[in-house]
Amino acid sequence: MSEIQKAIIIGAGPAGLAAALRLHKHNNITCVIYELRDQPTTLGGAVGIMPNGLRLLDRLGVYDNLCARGYGGAMLTVHSATGNVLGAQDFVGWARSETGYGYLRIKRVDLVDVLLEAVRREGIEIKFGVRVTGVEDGIVRTESGDEKADLVLGCDGIHSFVRKSVVDPGFVGIYSGIAGSFSIVPASRLPPQSTDLMNGLHAMTTEEGMFMVNPCTTNKDEVMWGFSREVQLPESGKDGRDGWEETRKAEVEGFREYLFKVLAKASGEWGALVKDLVSNTSAINFYPVYRLPLGGRWYKDRCLLLGDAAHAMSPHAGQGTSMALEDVFLLSRLLEDSSRPLPQVFARFDEIRRPRVNEIYMQAVKNAGARKKTGPWGLWRNELIYSMYLNVSSALGLDKSGHGQKHLVYDIDEVEL
Repeated sequence: MSEIQKAIIIGAGPAGLAAALRLHKHNNITCVIYELRDQPTTLGGAVGIMPNGLRLLDRLGVYDNLCARGYGGAMLTVHSATGNVLGAQDFVGWARSETGYGYLRIKRVDLVDVLLEAVRREGIEIKFGVRVTGVEDGIVRTESGDEKADLVLGCDGIHSFVRKSVVDPGFVGIYSGIAGSFSIVPASRLPPQSTDLMNGLHAMTTEEGMFMVNPCTTNKDEVMWGFSREVQLPESGKDGRDGWEETRKAEVEGFREYLFKVLAKASGEWGALVKDLVSNTSAINFYPVYRLPLGGRWYKDRCLLLGDAAHAMSPHAGQGTSMALEDVFLLSRLLEDSSRPLPQVFARFDEIRRPRVNEIYMQAVKNAGARKKTGPWGLWRNELIYSMYLNVSSALGLDKSGHGQKHLVYDIDEVEL
């Protein structure tokens, strides 16, 4: 029998909920989830999940329910600042043929809701409104008392209390220099047939950054737009590490006016669509992109960090959720060997995960470069590069040979332990 009989999981986001499901069902470990908020969070827009993550969600038993809520179009179409199509590519086509899984864009609140439903069906205990005040060798201290476990998992995100107070106090998130603004707009607010133009993920180059459009529900009845750009944060006051929502009329109208200037050159059907999206936006969410530097400790005593708490990266590789899921499944596999002491489990976890995390982290950093401010010549250069890459790749069949997609077929369950 394994020495791990009980786990306390701190954080009820996707990482924490997935960890509880996997350890409960696969390892027969009693799990208790602590969440600081009084109810499931509604923060966040829509997340993209790649084949390597979807495969693991299927093994958790929630794939079908997620697909019933999210949008699976995987054609990436890149538009110029004037709205012309520079090129298009199925960015998971080869990976789909290899794994059987494609791409899913789903509202974060729906992702959490599906995982939460599965957790509750399994009878896993979840405690909302619990503030953890300390963790020491398996004892979790809260304002209402202490609870002991054989394993403590910090799944509490980039600003993790567990990391900052227990595992690696000096290791903190840094601002990437890139910030995003987004909104989810009901398709009913748009002109008829607007969603016919949206057959996947659309990216639009501008001098100020990258404008993105993607349906995020199965029937395309809700559409998320996002604008990523370089932003200098205020030195004091509201720094928005967790983001904030602008709902006051003046704030929304001011940002819309800015976006209309950014999108001024856009014309044709696509130009009209993006302007309609902005016009029909009633609330704008702003979030500065923080990430953890590479390195840092991931474990101490009986405590292990998973997901963003351990290795938060920029979202520009579309792998945040999938990286957390890979963490969960690797830990589950390592715990199958009851003869392996917990320190050895953690050490081997670290040894296996570091190279994979570092690879995806650097890919995200590279992709973030397209969000940086540029002048007219820089924009012309970027558009030329996108056009050449997408069209040459299609002509030579590189997308069908796995070029740029091989990291999407990675299966953590096949890694040698």
